[in-house]
Order: sequence, then C-alpha cells, then structure tokens
Amino acid sequence: MDHCGEIEKLIVARQADRVAERVKALDEQGRKEVAARLPELLKELRARFDRWDDGLVAYGSALRVAGAATFGGAAAVASWLYRRDFAPQWDGPDADVGLVLAVLADRPAAWRADLAERLVLRMRVPDDRGMGLALALLRETGIEPPPHEPLVAGWVSREPSLSDDPLLDHLLPRLFEAQGVGRALQWDKASEKGWLRALLEAAESGRVRREALIDGCVRRFLLGGTAIDLRFFVRLHEALDPSPAEAAARARDYLRLLPASPGPVAELALKRLRACGELAADDLVEAWESLLFRPERKLVRAGMSWLDRSVRRAPELAGLVAASLASAFAADSAELQEKAVELAVAHAGRMTEEGRATVREAIELLPPHLGLRASAAFAGGSVAEAEPAFVPPPLPAAPERVHAFPAPIESIEELMTEGARSWQAWERRLAGFVTLVGRDREGLVAELRPRLIGGPGWTYREEAWEWVSLWFDGATHSLTGTAAVRQAWTRYMPKTRLAAPLRLLLHRAAEILRAVEEDTLPPLLLATPTHSTGHVAAAELVRRLAVIEAAGAKPLAADLQQALLRLPRTPDPEAMRRAARLTSGAGRIVAGWTCPEVAIELEWRCNGEGEGHDWHDRSHSHDIRLVPSATVAPTGLPLVDLMLSVPEDSGGGEHCEWWASTLPSHREVAAAYLMPHALRRYWVHDTVGPEQARELARAEGPVGAAFAVVLARVLGDPRVPESVDVLLETAARGELPAEEVGRQAGLLVASGEVRMIDMVAALDAAARRGAHTYVWRIAATALPALLPAPGERPRNGLAGFVALAAAAAEWSGARGEIPEVRAMAARRGGSGLLREIRRLHDLLTGDNGQEG
Repeated sequence: MDHCGEIEKLIVARQADRVAERVKALDEQGRKEVAARLPELLKELRARFDRWDDGLVAYGSALRVAGAATFGGAAAVASWLYRRDFAPQWDGPDADVGLVLAVLADRPAAWRADLAERLVLRMRVPDDRGMGLALALLRETGIEPPPHEPLVAGWVSREPSLSDDPLLDHLLPRLFEAQGVGRALQWDKASEKGWLRALLEAAESGRVRREALIDGCVRRFLLGGTAIDLRFFVRLHEALDPSPAEAAARARDYLRLLPASPGPVAELALKRLRACGELAADDLVEAWESLLFRPERKLVRAGMSWLDRSVRRAPELAGLVAASLASAFAADSAELQEKAVELAVAHAGRMTEEGRATVREAIELLPPHLGLRASAAFAGGSVAEAEPAFVPPPLPAAPERVHAFPAPIESIEELMTEGARSWQAWERRLAGFVTLVGRDREGLVAELRPRLIGGPGWTYREEAWEWVSLWFDGATHSLTGTAAVRQAWTRYMPKTRLAAPLRLLLHRAAEILRAVEEDTLPPLLLATPTHSTGHVAAAELVRRLAVIEAAGAKPLAADLQQALLRLPRTPDPEAMRRAARLTSGAGRIVAGWTCPEVAIELEWRCNGEGEGHDWHDRSHSHDIRLVPSATVAPTGLPLVDLMLSVPEDSGGGEHCEWWASTLPSHREVAAAYLMPHALRRYWVHDTVGPEQARELARAEGPVGAAFAVVLARVLGDPRVPESVDVLLETAARGELPAEEVGRQAGLLVASGEVRMIDMVAALDAAARRGAHTYVWRIAATALPALLPAPGERPRNGLAGFVALAAAAAEWSGARGEIPEVRAMAARRGGSGLLREIRRLHDLLTGDNGQEG
C-alpha cells in the first residue's frame, strides 16, 4: 500500500487530524518513507505560493504532525516542528499541541524527555510559539525543567492550576528569580482569577509554604529591578501581610531595601520595619540615613516623621540623628529642607559636639533664610549672614550674530543633489540654477536632459505645487524640453489660502519657471542672502541690479520684493546714492526704500472669546487660538504689503521653518506668522523649534508678544534644551522682552499648552547660567496667571515654580510687593505651596534691599 501517497493527499487536503490517525498506524519502514518524502513535499508546496504569501501556513499543522510522528531523532523533530514556514510571526499560538502529543505518545520516555528539554531551550520569549508544547511535554515526562528564564515567564503567562501542576515544585522557586516574570504578571491582581489569587490560595491550603512565598518576594526585591518588574511581587508580599514577628526575622533584608529600591518596595520595607517592634539604635540610624537621602519626598517625610517620634520616645537617640538630618538639608524641596531644619533645631540640645559639627557643615546646602535659622542653633548663637549656597555666574557673552552666507552652487552635480532640505540650501540652489543658465544655457541643457528623460512624471499629476522642490523640477523640465505641461505657473499655483511667507517662496519659484520658458531669465538673482540671517547687503543688491541692467535684462518681480524685505534696517546712504544713478525702475525703487515700521498685536482667543477669558478655566484649553494683527503703511508693492499685513487667519503652509529668513528685518512679523505653529494642533506636524527661535533672535527689528510666545513655547518643550541658549543669547544682547516672555509663558502654562515642570527646568537652567535677573522678571510676570483662585486646586508643579521665583529674586536682589502673591500668602493653611509663597512674599517685602 502506498502509505506516502495517502498521507501526502491528507496533508494537501490540510486534514491534520486524519494525518495523525494514519501516521500512528504506520510501521517503522512506513514512517521512514514518509519522513524521507516530507522535505521534498514541503518544497513543492512552497513553490505554489509567492515568497510573501501566507498560503503555506495552512498546511502547517498537517506537516508538523506528520514530521513529529515520523522523524527519528528528537533534534530533527524539534527543528521540523518550529520551521518558520509553518507559522509566521503574526500567527497565533500553536493549535495542534494535542495532535502532536498524541503522535508522540508511543515514543520512549527518555526520547520524549530529550525532546522536551530541546524545546525548552529553544524558547526566547514567554509567548514563544512552542511554549504550550514544551510545558505539556514537561508535565507528561515529569523531568526537572532545565534552567531557562523564558520558560518560567511562559509558565506564569498561562492561567494557573496549581493544585495539580507537577511543574509547581520545580518552577516556584525560579518564579522569584527569572527575568520577565514581573512584567508578565504586572497587571495580575488578587481580585481577579490569576496567579496572585492562586498563590494565596495555595499558601492557605498548604500546597506551598507561606514562608517560602515571603522569602521569595524579599529575595526578588534584593535582586533589584524596575518598579514594573517588581509590581507583582509587592502585591503578593502585601497580600501575605507578614506579621511583626515575621518582619522582625527579615529586618536586615528590609533595611537593605531602603536606600535604592524602587519607591513601592522601599515603602513596603519601611512599613514592615516600623511594625516589627524595637530596632537596635544602629539599625534605626541606618534606616533614617537611607530614607532621608532618597529623592522621593513621600519617603523623606516618612523618614523624618519616624526619626522625630523615635527621638521623642527615646531622647538618647538625639545624638545619632545629625548625619541623617544633614543629608536632608540637600533635599530638592523647600518644604523638606524646612522640616529638616525644624527637627535639627528641636533636637540640637541633645546632639554630641561631633553631630553639631556635621550639621554646621551642611548648613551651606540650605537657602539663606533657613541657613540663618540653623546657624542660630548650631553656631554658638551667632546669626551672621551665611554665604548663599549658589552664586550665579555673569551672563555669558552673545555669540556672533551674523556670518557670511555660502556662495551659490557652481556645479551641475551639486545643483541636482543639494535639494531643499533647508532654506539655506534652497537659496543656494535657486541662485546656482539661475547663474548656470545665464552662463551656458545650452551646455546646462545638454548635461541635464539625460538625467530628466523619463523622470518624475508624478510632479505633473499633483493638483497644486505647495513644495518649492516641485517648482524646481518644473523649471528643469521646462529648460530641457521634457515638461509634460506648458505654462505650469498658471496651473499649479495653489488656490487655497496660504501663509504669506509660503506664497512669497512659491511666487519666487514660479516666476523662475516662467522666465525659463519665456527665455527672460536675468543673469542672477537679487534676493540671495549675503548673511546667515537672511539679510542682503544694500551694496551687493545695488551691484546685482547693475549687472542685470548691463545685460539688458529685467529683475524678477517677486525676487526684487524679497530682496527689499531682506535689506538691513539701517540705511546704507552710499548704496542708495548708487541705486539712484541706475536707469531701471528697480533701481529707483531700491533708492527710495525705507524699512517700514510694523506694529504687531497678539490676542489669545478661546471659544470665540477675547483676552478677557478666564485662563484658570482649564476646560477650554484645546480651543485656544493665537490671533496676530499688523498695522503698517502700504508700500504699493503687492508682495511686500502682503508679507507685512499678517491677516488674522493667514492659513497654513509648508516650509514654516524657513519663514524667519524671508523677514530678517521684521522678526516680530515673522514670529506672528508662526503663531498657528506655536500651539499643539492635530493639523500641525511640528510646533516651532529652537532653530526658528534662534533665527528670530539673530534677526533685526522690534520684539514683542509674538517673539515672546515662540521663545516661551520652546522653553516649555522638554525635547529642546537648546532653547535656554536662545534666551541667554537674546538677553546678552539686551533684546529679551522678559516681562512679555513671562506673560506669554504664564498663559501657555495656564492653558495647558506647556507643562509647568518643563518651564521650571528651562528657567532654572537659564538662571543658573547667569540670566537670573531676567528669569526673575519672567517669573514675576507669569505668577499672576498661575496662582490658583480661592478654593481652586493648584496646578501640578506650582510650588516648584514659586521656589524658582524666590531663588531668582534672591539672586537678583529683587524687592517690591506682588499683589497676587500677597493675597495668597494671607490664606490659611500649611501646604508646601503656601510656605513657598510666604517665603517669596517675605523676601520681596524685606527692608534690606532696593525696590526692584
């Protein structure tokens, strides 16, 4: 009988259960014949499908069952079962474990044990495809599983049945040691049917020893790990609820957990130590020193409370607390520092001289007002002015404002590879293209044409060209006669509303395309920058006009208007006189040019409301808009007037990171165009970044609310620490509108656009690098928008902001009452925020300083 043919037909028919029946009935020779045929059959089946097709998976179960039954060695079976052909990564767990076990049932016990061990060692992750079969074989054979961490994580990833699981005795001790177990069980809770509940029931029934579970948890804590890794074991330990006697037996282990374990583990250890009865004095000191040195305020507070109660019960312990309290002087919370000073002063009389000296050495870590209190108790009654813990450095000098702009592209190779990755690259490419065409149009066409034939025809399938690179493609195709459309500038200019800086960029590109097609391209461009800020030197602009005039050409209209917007604000009289001597109309326009003065106003609107909106109402934070407006006398030049008008709704657009370079003498106007990009919006891919802020800082012109929004926005973005450099640079030049930045920063934080913690981090870094006076002015202006109304819950991190304000005020010698701070300082309560507010108020209203 043709056993191979019959089984092959069943495999092709995908009848895995029938395959299992037939192969079990085969004799030894029949099995060898099937085993020899299977690899060849696999190749034939694979050839039926494309390499990316999933069709072969459908035959997987039948092939696996046939191979498991017929291959002779355990190694061969293990390799065959888990071929990638049978189950791609996205397939689910094996659904044929029962069939495979059935065809393996008549194999010798030692053979099956060998296969089980091989399958275990193949496992790499808890949800590995072969985990179900490996666990089943281990249970059937009863062998001790080899030490392999993924196996333990895989075991606990399945629903437990501990009462009759032969793997429990082998794997339970490993559960507290193997990596991956904690993450697999991190969401397991006693209220649900899972491992936590099963282990508790097993301990209650006596199936496992309760002490073994407690010891296992403690052992796992000592091995270390993240809070996520240890979350399950914390729950198990607390559900077991060790008695005071059980805790006392493990006190040394709990003490070892206090200094560096994740917060939940340290809290657990503290709880058990405080419940286990009296500890030796040395153990108490070790516990206090560990807790008071931790970063978590909750644990530091708990440690100080434990220390205070212990000393009050046993006054002789006061001689041992100096080092612990001295370490708390360095806490990052003014509340904790104040509490540490309070305890140190309260117990100073019982400290040893050595302990008092330890406290005296740590006083320099305290802010001056707390340092004075501590000095009064520990410096023999002397209340001399203590040196501040930190003296800010002077403001660093600003870097060079302007560098020379790179020369235009000179080679065809660079022209085709430079691209438009930045506004600098785009300007060089544009200028290089025009220059190369004017120098040798025919030679350029001869070199470009072979590169463009059969090129990106998709360019002409676009409805509109909103990217400048598309216009460049159109210009090169028009130049070489490979364009799919004539007069593309009339067809592809976007009809939708676009921001004026983008429209100017597109008009400049479109007029070059048109001039190429009409053969009216001038020998060079006027608006190519001469400086890194985007400016064009007046003398160079006049020289370029003279070159164009001498060639009998006319400058391009958008190019000329962009050049005017790039002239420095300070006139160059000699250049203007030379421009007046030119005969062209463009020369007369340049000769009569004066930089327009533009007044920008900015309004915050929320749900149709104006600036009177209550920014403490956080329910509308996602409906905020920043609405700029401009007042300027018209120049009569359409694109210039468009650029300086800043319509209320200017529309979106691409290349927004280039816009500052189009208005280098009007940075507040450029910043106003960025307002839709200053807030987080689903239609804006990226908000403004530090490079845009830096370009605005190095440009010219007045600064106001729009520039302040840009700077405040990047200061509040944790991804862009370079924003501190921009603040320092602007401050060093005396151009930082600190009060306006503070006002906008307060609104950004109050509206939920910026996190308090990120703003505090940036301003603290700026203050410590020399901008403390400016930071104080920013913080003082922002505070009224951030302080909570009576009965309102304070914003997260507000105490840290007030502490920063107090530090900056102290470093700056600031004085002068802030009404909102005074009003809040008068409220009842003892929260950390109120303590910080009162400290700031006392500092500002003190007698020793000038009004600021």
